[in-house]
Amino acid sequence: MGGNSGSGTTATSTDKRPNELLNSWFVRSGWSKGELARQVNRRARQLGANHISTDTSRVRRWLDGENPREPIPRILSELFSERFGCVVSVEDLGLRAARQSASATGVDLPWTGPQTVALLSEFSRSDLMLARRGFLGTSLVLSAGPSLIEPMQRWLVPSPAGPQPPPESAADSRRPGRLSKPELELLESTTVMFRQWDAQCGGGLRRKAVVGQLHEVTDLLQEPQPEATARKLFKVAAELAELAGWMSYDVGLQPTAQKYFVLALHAAKEAGDKPLGSYVLSSMSRQMIHLGRPDDALELIHLAQYGSRDCASPRTQSMLYAMEARAYANMGQPGKCKRAVRMAEDTFAEADEWDDPDPDWIRFFSEAELYGENSHSFRDLAYVAGRSPTYASLAEPLMQKAVELFAKDAEHQRSYALNLIGMATVHLLRGEAEQSTVLAAEAMGIAKKVRSERVNTRIRKTVDSAVRDYGELAAVVDLTEQLAVDLPETAEAV
Repeated sequence: MGGNSGSGTTATSTDKRPNELLNSWFVRSGWSKGELARQVNRRARQLGANHISTDTSRVRRWLDGENPREPIPRILSELFSERFGCVVSVEDLGLRAARQSASATGVDLPWTGPQTVALLSEFSRSDLMLARRGFLGTSLVLSAGPSLIEPMQRWLVPSPAGPQPPPESAADSRRPGRLSKPELELLESTTVMFRQWDAQCGGGLRRKAVVGQLHEVTDLLQEPQPEATARKLFKVAAELAELAGWMSYDVGLQPTAQKYFVLALHAAKEAGDKPLGSYVLSSMSRQMIHLGRPDDALELIHLAQYGSRDCASPRTQSMLYAMEARAYANMGQPGKCKRAVRMAEDTFAEADEWDDPDPDWIRFFSEAELYGENSHSFRDLAYVAGRSPTYASLAEPLMQKAVELFAKDAEHQRSYALNLIGMATVHLLRGEAEQSTVLAAEAMGIAKKVRSERVNTRIRKTVDSAVRDYGELAAVVDLTEQLAVDLPETAEAV
């Protein structure tokens, strides 16, 4: 158990001094050495790294300055990030990350069609091969700040004109590998179906199927196709990569999610679809808010808004304003947040007057979703402003409307659960603990059917808040007991 060959956790260390950074995070976490060791072992088993067996003495050696081998640094990064609700990188923990190639892990990738196809193919294949929960993620670095934003800005740079394909002859159109119109339509309808599954069931159940379909599409892109067909295939690839990223985000695979989002943006650029690119950037922005990086989230949303300013539908623009409001709320800027909320509402009112039909990827942004996003912005403001009852009271009527509308929407059960949890947190902010427990219990019932680590995490955080402030209340005690039965910490997302 303690030997190097059994644990796989030791790297040579020349100048061994106590790791003050790791010690600082460890002390603030409230974990014991034994608890951290148990969590590392549990996560390692989820990754399929069964050779890892950590104990308290091993943890003590890390705190004393020993640098563990991969995937331990990545596991520690994930565990502390989840504990604190923000990105805690390997470097933040005072550990050395294994050297990674930019093509395998970075976000600063070449903006060319053939390389986008090759990277999509390589990454999706690796994901399918190493599809145990989180295993691929241990080889990835989560980017943030300028290292993320600056490469994404190149989305706006026009692509150099490549060589034009020769005119298509009748013989060419019958060559093997050329897709017919019905085959393309089938690919598009399959993507719609996957999106519906995600909304109903969460990211855990169908993620591998989406990644498999994405890999098939990249195979088609590696065959000679007419320019119009290639553009449509890039559009399908972008939608599938975004969805794979979204599902990865939903089950807690954050670096994997970011990589798919970046590749989706590259594919959307090759498809010439700026509104789709703005949607991908909004998903990246949502992830950054979740990871406690609202400044990055705002940069990504502004990039999305600028890039699609002359072509996005009112529904898409409204969604971008709502995400802008979320970023401002988390940055503690109430004036800018309220303005963005108003812009989201005003722009959404124009959606029915838009002549062209909206693409399927934005149809999720319903009136219920608008109310939900804007209420969460005011709820977030309440937390940032020291649990302000003023902002909680602004959130409550909007959240109530969202909950009522989602209750009638069988296709978006995850959103229903998330808004029930949001309403529970609003009641906690207003000192209404018993109402909060009723809503949290209802959300827990849905969470058992929806494979979403994001939903489970938010329920656990809400219950933790209730325990901290109202731990003696019988309803809170009952809720805590129900949580232990319905959503045990050891449950794995697949």
